Amino acid sequence: MEKTQLQDLLGQMTQAEKIDQLQQLMAAFYSEKAEEKTGPMGDLDLTEENIKNAGSTLGISGAKEAIRVQKSYMENNRLHIPTLLMADIIHGFRTIFPIPLGLGATWDVAAAEKMAEISAKEAAVSGLHVTFSPMVDLVRDPRWGRVMESTGEDPFLNSRFAEAFVKGYQGEDLTHDFMRVAACVKHFAAYGAAIAGRDYNTVNMSERQLRESYLPGYHAAIQAGAKLVMTSFNTVDGIPATGNKWLFRDVLRDDLGFEGTVISDWGAISEMIPHGVAANEKEAAELAIKAGVDIEMMTSTYSHYLAELIAEGRIDAGLVDEAVLRILELKNDLGLFENPYRGADETAEAALILCEDHRQAAREIAEKAIVLLKNEAVLPLKATEKVALVGPAAASNDVLGAWSWQGQKAEAISLAQAFAKDQSVVSGTETFDYFTPSEAAVAEALTLAKTADKVIVALGEADWMSGEAASRTDIRLPQAQLDFFKKILAVNENVIVTLYNGRPLDLRELDGAKAIVEAWFPGTEAGHALKNILTGAVNPSGRLSMSFPESVGQVPVYYNTDNTGRPYESAPDEKYVSKYLDCSNYAKYPFGFGLSYSNFNYSQLTLSSDTMTASESLVASVTVTNDSAVAGVETVQLYLRDLVGEVVRPLKELKGFQKVSLAAGESKTVRFTITEDLLRYVHPNQIASSDAGSFTLTIGGSSVSGLSSDFQLIK
Repeated sequence: MEKTQLQDLLGQMTQAEKIDQLQQLMAAFYSEKAEEKTGPMGDLDLTEENIKNAGSTLGISGAKEAIRVQKSYMENNRLHIPTLLMADIIHGFRTIFPIPLGLGATWDVAAAEKMAEISAKEAAVSGLHVTFSPMVDLVRDPRWGRVMESTGEDPFLNSRFAEAFVKGYQGEDLTHDFMRVAACVKHFAAYGAAIAGRDYNTVNMSERQLRESYLPGYHAAIQAGAKLVMTSFNTVDGIPATGNKWLFRDVLRDDLGFEGTVISDWGAISEMIPHGVAANEKEAAELAIKAGVDIEMMTSTYSHYLAELIAEGRIDAGLVDEAVLRILELKNDLGLFENPYRGADETAEAALILCEDHRQAAREIAEKAIVLLKNEAVLPLKATEKVALVGPAAASNDVLGAWSWQGQKAEAISLAQAFAKDQSVVSGTETFDYFTPSEAAVAEALTLAKTADKVIVALGEADWMSGEAASRTDIRLPQAQLDFFKKILAVNENVIVTLYNGRPLDLRELDGAKAIVEAWFPGTEAGHALKNILTGAVNPSGRLSMSFPESVGQVPVYYNTDNTGRPYESAPDEKYVSKYLDCSNYAKYPFGFGLSYSNFNYSQLTLSSDTMTASESLVASVTVTNDSAVAGVETVQLYLRDLVGEVVRPLKELKGFQKVSLAAGESKTVRFTITEDLLRYVHPNQIASSDAGSFTLTIGGSSVSGLSSDFQLIK
């Protein structure tokens, strides 16, 4: 449909129909069971007419139901405008992949794009049009449960993943490719910076920090073509994002160039009342529509008050028209006017959902996400060794993580299931609880451990311990698990700890382990992927995208910190420098860190020149050698530091990375091109530019290792 046709359609709509297009309702409103929608209807005080014309729905599940709802909706809608069907498809639809923090640990944007493409296929054949993903919020505080939904602490890495997610979900031709869905980037803006890591809490930062560290991920997703942006629950400069006109009109629309649809998060418009910037729902509706929020999710302030606000002259009717037109354009971009049932297909659904190809992809991506944090020559396991597999996560199918909406734990593979046919690995038979293991389960585990050559102690969080509304002040494992670990260690020193979890943890109490394997929540193929890492069938290649603290008292601890006027490194034995008295300044396992069964050495760092200009780039090259007998994949990381800036600059910033496969004994030369735009940062005038002067370039295998050289930018 041409834009002029959409404008004609808009002109045929009554004011009431326009306002209803801005309303998003959950699936229960369209249930065939009267009792399922009676309650929600009463809560939002909506009429049958409102429901008939509400422009979008969230949480519809399955092709048959999606077709039924769309058919009924269009029959009841006077102008036969199709509805939009949306859902939270975050790290897989039915085939569940690693949580996004694990996807970030792959440092493999092609893997992330593949995950999004498969998720889109499964969602599309099930009738869905929009996913509320990717979440690109920068995260530095592991107390916040939603770090599991981000790809980490670095704006450059997050931006690359944001692009990959959008490309995977939307493909090249969303209008005609019915196996894709529209992406909704969230949460705008700075949701990941909630004070004290407490969900929904206040965010307080300078505009310069917002633009430099937090906006790049959103911008990258927008440049990749994301069709929607979701508001965040938090304040930005004291104003709730959902009613922040400067944030959405000036920053999102004008500065970042977004032309698509803005949707509120669940209930966020009404939440401006407890925030204290609106006295009632009428004022909340006024703030949101003026800010440019097009779709109201699961509150009904627009339905109740927009007409009244227009009649009183408090808002212009054109604000409603522009919001409705953006929604119609989104429906048109999805091809819904010509194909209202786009993609929904029960036959294709049965063939694609959780098919073998998708499980294979989930396994391979989970293998790439797993990070080997520690290894004192006990991994990989040898076929000749007797291994005991014990602990609460050994036989657990709780491996999907939060936001695995359609995932089924019964379809997931536990580590015990993966090892079931391996005669050298013995598992217990007692049910083992995460928090209060029975005496019988502990006794059985100790018996197995005493006679084993090595012991895999499988520990972790339950899925509800991370995700939305899952903030924690104590980011250690549950005490019962730590006590169990110590009991096993007392009878067998060769302990290998595996972890399922959704956030960086305080792992100090696991220091006695000879190996620690961070598996995150790996998804449907968890057990197979983790087994392949433990046995060496796959060489671990994951690298952390978020730092693990030594202690929660350090939080937030992240690699790209600013220097201070009294840096610890200048006088580590002095008291009056920036340091703790009872803990180091540094992460226990830093950003970019991860071990391998191979050993990689860096040598011969060279620069094509020791100077560069705005128009002339330079090339940095380094030789990476696998000097082990095992083929492996190294993630070569490029960091830059601006030594003197107009404002204080970070000690280092990621500006490039390459994954390099190396056979045993093989060397390769890796090259990075340094261009002037990589040297820019946001100045006090809120404009990004570079400064002439000295820079340090470092290339290595993590944020704390590598070879360095200096160069000059001449202007």
